Amino acid sequence: MTSFNNPIVEIPVLLRGLTFDGEKGLFVHTLPPDAKQPASLELAAVADGVEASIEAWRRQLEAYYAEHSTFPAIVSVAGQDLRMGLGASFDEAAAGEGVSVRPGVAGSTDRGDVVRGKIALVTGGAQGFGEGMVRGLCDCGAFVYIADMNVAGARKLADALNASAGRTVAAGLAVNVTDEASVIAMMDEVAAHTGGLDVFISNAGVLRAGSVKTMALKDFQFVTSVDYTGFFLCSKHASVQLALQNLPSRAYYTDLIAISSKSGLEGSNKNGAYSGAKFGTLGLTQSYALELVTDNIKVNAVCPGNFLDGPLWSDPEKGLFVQYLNAGKVPGAKTVADVRRFYESKVPMNRGCRTEDVLRAICYIIEQKYETGQAVPVTGGQVMLN
Repeated sequence: MTSFNNPIVEIPVLLRGLTFDGEKGLFVHTLPPDAKQPASLELAAVADGVEASIEAWRRQLEAYYAEHSTFPAIVSVAGQDLRMGLGASFDEAAAGEGVSVRPGVAGSTDRGDVVRGKIALVTGGAQGFGEGMVRGLCDCGAFVYIADMNVAGARKLADALNASAGRTVAAGLAVNVTDEASVIAMMDEVAAHTGGLDVFISNAGVLRAGSVKTMALKDFQFVTSVDYTGFFLCSKHASVQLALQNLPSRAYYTDLIAISSKSGLEGSNKNGAYSGAKFGTLGLTQSYALELVTDNIKVNAVCPGNFLDGPLWSDPEKGLFVQYLNAGKVPGAKTVADVRRFYESKVPMNRGCRTEDVLRAICYIIEQKYETGQAVPVTGGQVMLN
């Protein structure tokens, strides 16, 4: 379990929206031009237990706001070498407003604006479907952590996005979602650098197709460890941080979103390992939603249809078109093109799922404050809920 025993991690998460300024050695966020700059406030020394400290700090900050109608300009902790620059009102902080990593765009009513100024993380974000989500979220104005085993690819993508935007809109992180220590390190890095998170998208996934009669145990376990156990580990440690962010106001909503699949809604012939893991992910989604609602963490899943244009399907050597052709999954198919036409014909919308389709569903989930534990199909009508 992520401990947050270091105040340099705990406090930024408590006071959601702070970013670390390495030159000043302060956690800061942008203040309005007319913001008041009252005297500094020293919080009580760290008590035994994280929640005890947080409750004490919360009471001090609430009392300060009640007197001054704003947060203090500088906050320190007794006995700790830590100071932070603050500023937004307590009401704004409670609503999650005024503490974003970038200003919004006045007058815009696009659905994507729901993520503008939010901090998001996408696992498996360095390539393929995950890369598409990262690019889309950045285009909508979010700051995005790109978390991937391919950390070089994640950092290369972040550098490209930052250069294109002319400011920092993304950062690459190393993570192996099957390794608990790696997941803990990822979440601690998030806490230390942006003071928390708004949206965690558990996208990392793998697929090995094959008959139940012949599939190797190691292939079955590989799919399960990434697609099912990986979601558990990410949910376990992300939820600790998201719950901590809710403590100051008890009204701060965050989102944990699993990227499942239409194969999590119905069985998939000669694809049982993947389908079983995705079915299991939806069971975890519903269970976590029931538990984490008390922390104002909404837990939902998106179930995309087949992403036919991405490398998962179209890679000429390892893609699913090739795998399914070799496995004889499509009767009568003699070429990869035959396999593709077979899968396109199953979709009433006559095409595969695209990144923008999933991004719209993600934005809906974030915008909707009255749904949790849901599996949202994005299948072009191929799978319809009863």
